[in-house]
Amino acid sequence: MDKQFLIDFESGIKEVYEAGQITAPIHLSGGNEDELIKIFEDVNEDDWVFSSWRNHYHALLHGIKPDELANMIVRGKSMSLYSEKPKFYSSSIVGGIIPIAVGTAKAQKLNDSKNKTWCFVGDMTFESGIFYEAHKYARNHNLPLQFVVEDNGLSTNTPTNKTWGGSRDIPEDIIYYKYERGYPHHGTGNWILF
Repeated sequence: MDKQFLIDFESGIKEVYEAGQITAPIHLSGGNEDELIKIFEDVNEDDWVFSSWRNHYHALLHGIKPDELANMIVRGKSMSLYSEKPKFYSSSIVGGIIPIAVGTAKAQKLNDSKNKTWCFVGDMTFESGIFYEAHKYARNHNLPLQFVVEDNGLSTNTPTNKTWGGSRDIPEDIIYYKYERGYPHHGTGNWILF
């Protein structure tokens, strides 16, 4: 799966949304294709991947079939995707996936699994207390959990540094990258949101 495929997929979802065929909220990906393609080279097909509301690229790169994903999005599942094969879970609750990812990684360790858990969060969630506590627990217990922080500089629509009064240092054991968001936080930017 290449960069253009990802971009085209989201463009297709944008068209369907703007045609009024998706009545639930959507959070489109864009601007971070290169980074994610590189990260997913290290994600095993049997690893668990946890993501937040902006998850379409993660789902595609982990192996959810494009037609299946598009169908789930049209049915209103854009922010709450779930799959057992490949192992994928997303939630729109800020930080909601973090404790579940920790529990999954703990189970993998207890079962001597060769697989790991990947947890993708934004810079807003990275600043939250749940991230700090979960990261510390995962490291103290040597869990097979890889955190990925995707920093678009925004906490929903407010600059993250302004929201949180600065940012914490980036731990060396997480994957961290910055990108410029290609779409607004919610929707496509062509409708007025209330």
